[in-house]
Parts: sequence; C-alpha cells; structure tokens
Amino acid sequence: MAEKVFELIAPCHFGLEAVLKKEILTLGYEICRVEDGKVSFYGDAEAICRANIFLRTAERVLVKAGSFRAVSFEELFQETKKIPWEEYIPKDGRFWVKKANSIKSKLFSPSDIQSIMKKAMVERMKNAYHTAVIPESGESYPLRVSIYKDIVTVCLDTSGDSLHKRGYRKLASKAPITETLAAALILLTPWNQNRILVDPFCGSGTFPIEAAMIAADMAPGRKRSFQAETWRNLIPVKCWYRVFDEANERINRSVKVDIQGYDADGEIIRAARSNAELAGVGNMIHFQQRPVSELSHPKKYGFLITNPPYGERLEEKENLPALYTELGERFAALDSWSAYVITAYEDVEKYMGRKADKNRKIYNGMMKTWYYQFMGPKPPKRREKDGEVD
Repeated sequence: MAEKVFELIAPCHFGLEAVLKKEILTLGYEICRVEDGKVSFYGDAEAICRANIFLRTAERVLVKAGSFRAVSFEELFQETKKIPWEEYIPKDGRFWVKKANSIKSKLFSPSDIQSIMKKAMVERMKNAYHTAVIPESGESYPLRVSIYKDIVTVCLDTSGDSLHKRGYRKLASKAPITETLAAALILLTPWNQNRILVDPFCGSGTFPIEAAMIAADMAPGRKRSFQAETWRNLIPVKCWYRVFDEANERINRSVKVDIQGYDADGEIIRAARSNAELAGVGNMIHFQQRPVSELSHPKKYGFLITNPPYGERLEEKENLPALYTELGERFAALDSWSAYVITAYEDVEKYMGRKADKNRKIYNGMMKTWYYQFMGPKPPKRREKDGEVD
C-alpha cells in the first residue's frame, strides 16, 4: 500500500521563511508554498517525525486536514463536517480546537469558532464510526485553526509544545531570544564550525548553544517528546524510534570549534553553562564572566552574533548609547571580523560608528527588531594539501 502523503505546514518567525525553506529542502521534502510566517511541504509519516526532530527554525509541524472559505457559522459547521476526520482521528480520540485565530475575516470570535467546529467534528465522527457517542477516552489530537480573509485552514498539531522548547533551557536570562530564532539568525550568516564565534551578551547561552548544536549536527528535537508520538493510527511507533536513532547517529562528537559566550553577570554565566551541559555541548563552549569593554580575541575572521540589551525599561535606555559605542569600539578593534546584531534599538549604526552592510526586519514575537549585518572580509582560501578547504 502506498504511504499516505500529508500536506505539512511549518510556522516560523516572520522574515525567516527562506531559512526554514532551505532546511526543509535539505531534509529532502518538496515545498508546496511559502507564505508570511510559514512554509508548506509534502511528506509521509516519517517526514512528520523528521521535521519535528531535525528542523531548527520551525515553531511547530502541523498536518493540514482541510481548507475552505466560510463567512458564516453555518458555513463553518458544514465545511468542517465535510473533512474526513475519521482518516485522522481514531474512534476514541480526544480532539478539540486548541487555538483559533482570525485576521481580516467575517468570523472572528475564537470561542465560537472553537465550539462550532468541535460540534461539526463530533457529528462527522458519529456518522463515520456509526455510534451515538464519541467517548474521547484515547489519545489527544489538538487542532489549530487560522482564518485569513475568510479562508479557514484546519490543522492537527503534531508537535505539542512549541519546537523552540528543546529541553535544555532550564534557566533563562531577562530577555532571552528563543532557540528557533537564534538558530535561524546563525543560519543567515556564513558562519561554520571552522570559524570563531563570540556572543558578548550571551545571557543564558542560546546563541553559543545553538551554534554548537549546528556544528556537531545535533538534532534540536532529539531530547524531547512530541504530541504525535502517541498517534499510532497515523505514525507507527517504529518510525519515531528510527528517526531518533538517525538523530543520534548523525552527531559528530569529534568536531573542533571555538565558540565563546561572555556576560557581565556571573550568575547568568553559571546558568548558561548549566544549559549547555543539558544540551550536550558543555565541552564545546567557553563561557566567561566578562563585560563588553573587555571583548577581544587574538585571531582573525571571527564572528560576533549577539542580542544586546534593547532598553525595554526607561532607566536601561539611558545606558544604551554608551553600551553600543563600546560594542562598536571593541568590534572595530577585532581585525577582519563580522558582526551580526539583533536589536529593537534604532540607533545602533550611529553609536557603533558604521553603517550595516545589510539590515533585515524580523519580528521577535510581536516586537519589531532589526538584524544588523556588518560584514568583514572573507578569509583566504586554505590550501587543500592541509586537508582543509574553506
């Protein structure tokens, strides 16, 4: 029997769709659509496992069950009822619309959308399974529904907790960057494991940890569980075992890297070390309590990738000119380095003392931020006889 092919949707941070698209293509799947904040692709049951375990920049992996136009609750009911729910949810499955959002649409009340769709699903399941009662005593099948310009897209959520929850960050700093966003920002740069990486405002260590995991080819989801692990009707349990095995076999523990994280707060540095240990990369990163004024490195062609303070609070805002001036001075002293800075602070270029070569608008949650890219020169090609090529 041919393997069932699903249309899968992977949401991501606005502005980072191209990074996620590349990741999905590298995993070997066919892209069907790229839209604001999401990438859709085709895949079988194994693709659901692999996407959840291997994708670094996706927020979750959804199975699209149906899509239709609805401008009244009656239409919403009838169209939801047409979806063959029995192909996705077993007779005893627990199901509910966990989240509904609506933009520029006639139907906009999340609670009404949720209850009407639930009723329609119950009706469909009762008819399909020839029963008067749907027991809902089995495994959970949560749904996520989005309505945009009256087009309703209905999906099953295979991930459960958002994929940024890798399972390693037990301790966080004041304004942490999410793991998925950090990975995407690293993947936007030409950094690789042969180049130095320093985060002078490392907080709880997210940039250095994600970089170390990329360098060692560690799958971000290898240490956590997923909602769809219990969906035996759709994904055989051996499928999950096989992909977790693949993830563990791919890890390159012998990779040599120079990744460093600094922060002025000693307690935060202890948290970062602890998080790195939990992620399995503790031996790959050098964390140090050090203010930005002491930022230096003897080698050339390194990378600064960092998320400095934005000055969310008024009293912090006053310190920002001095802080970004200091960062600019230390960066200028790093011969031939590149710097990548994500911040909501708009005067970065003014105080860092140079114009960014590239600037990208990225939404960090609801906050508009910019990713300033100050490019250094490329290192000279290494000679092949040394066994290394750049």
